Amino acid sequence: MKNIYGSLLCAGFIFLVIIGCAQSSSKDKSESNYQVTIVRTTLDQTKLLEEKNQVIADAAADELPLIQINPDSTYQEIDGFGYTLTGGSAMHLASMNPKARHEVLKELFSPEGNGIGVSYLRLSIGASDLDQAPFSYHDVEKGAEDLQLKQFDLGYDKKYLIPVLQEIISIYPAVKILGSPWSPPSWMKSNQDTRGGSLLPQYYQTYAHYLVKYVKAMENNGIPIDAITVQNEPLHPGNNPSLFMPATAQAEFIKSYLGPAFRNAALKTKIIIYDHNADRPDYPISILNDSVANQYIDGSAFHLYGGEIEALSEVHKAHPDKNLYFTEQWIGAPGDFPNNLSWHTRELIIGATRNWSRTVLEWNLAADENQDPHTDRGGCDRCLGAITVKGNKIERNPAYYIIGHASKYVRPGSKRIKSNKIEGVPNVAFKTPKGQTVVILLNDQEKAQKVALQQNEKHLSVELSAGEVMTIVI
Repeated sequence: MKNIYGSLLCAGFIFLVIIGCAQSSSKDKSESNYQVTIVRTTLDQTKLLEEKNQVIADAAADELPLIQINPDSTYQEIDGFGYTLTGGSAMHLASMNPKARHEVLKELFSPEGNGIGVSYLRLSIGASDLDQAPFSYHDVEKGAEDLQLKQFDLGYDKKYLIPVLQEIISIYPAVKILGSPWSPPSWMKSNQDTRGGSLLPQYYQTYAHYLVKYVKAMENNGIPIDAITVQNEPLHPGNNPSLFMPATAQAEFIKSYLGPAFRNAALKTKIIIYDHNADRPDYPISILNDSVANQYIDGSAFHLYGGEIEALSEVHKAHPDKNLYFTEQWIGAPGDFPNNLSWHTRELIIGATRNWSRTVLEWNLAADENQDPHTDRGGCDRCLGAITVKGNKIERNPAYYIIGHASKYVRPGSKRIKSNKIEGVPNVAFKTPKGQTVVILLNDQEKAQKVALQQNEKHLSVELSAGEVMTIVI
């Protein structure tokens, strides 16, 4: 009996040890915690880029809609998120006192502290419609011409734009800059006007040299131009300034003049085509189909005032070796925060990047409370800036928060990675150069929604209020 009793005690002890080990193992697994950063913006604006670091207990939530993230399946690299720095934007920023302006620019361009880390800017080459008046870098008297471009000068841009850009570069030296012309000098055009008309073929060579001179002049001012688009909105000649340039003309200009001019000048600046709405993917595809033009072209740029964002993937499918960029979308004053936040996040921050875009740029960086300045005969009088400048103070508008959800966290060099779609919660995921995973979510519903996320062995669940935008950094 003693031996049997002893054996039972021993067996019981072993059983308890096994159970204890199993419980300990289960406890260890349930307490496998990791830190995440969660950034929230809600439709009622009680949370605006509210950033909190949280420790998450790793626990699967099988009953919730699941977003599965695969960091081993990668897509395009990201160049950055940002705005167009129009001449008017620069004028308003330059009007602030130096201390106030520097603090605003730090907030916009620094990825540290309370900065939103804007990393990409678009400029107009010459005037856009958000300047006080049209101008080029080579305006001559009516009826005159200067084929040698002896009078070329950055002119008006020296007053506001270049000093503001130089200050931005001092804050964030790696900012990438895209230049887009709204119009050539009017003396090169069929109608001799800043608005509409076509570039005359006899000036193709001169205009190519004009764009080379622009890149070199900006570089001489310490402003590297990473890329240019050939023409802003080439199928919209009703703006001021503007130009009509069909695809056949753009292809001819690139392959016979602009491409060789950039190559002969040893410029590293990329050439990007189209720069217009997603309703005409045939425009860039037709140019890229030209094997001679193709060799000079880095990729295609898009806006979304027409068409569907999925059109970018059509261009990618036709020419997968070429890059895609999203370069402009406006918000109309006075703004509609709930609708602006939802639409722009769904279609651009998530939609454009899921369709191969390397950038998302909003139009435009800054205006005053009257949405000034703008040109006459077609300038935008309702374009709401990301910030409104009022003396030495600013107001932050919807585009500030839309871009801020991506720009600070999805740094240049990040790559989009695979994540599945779930109903009602559009999402996109990225792997950053530091090895972090960033997921941007939109609850595109009128009720709160819980979702689960899984990446390899990591699990977490979050709840988004109706319409909420959330960035998660894992």
